[in-house]
Amino acid sequence: MNRYQELLDLIQTFEKDFEKFYVKQNKSAGTRVRKHMAELKRKAQEIRNEVQEVKRKMDEQEGSSSPSTPA
Repeated sequence: MNRYQELLDLIQTFEKDFEKFYVKQNKSAGTRVRKHMAELKRKAQEIRNEVQEVKRKMDEQEGSSSPSTPA
């Protein structure tokens, strides 16, 4: 759940720039919003890769922990 909290914390840091862009129509904040979205995309990809790696390790452990049946 640590990754989940990381995402929440990351998104909360974006709030001021979102408000400045969408409510106050500050163009510079729009640039920062785009930068935040790129950062979120990188973090999401990092988590996706980690999930895939954990799943792969789980599969390996399942395969090695089950006894092989003699043929």
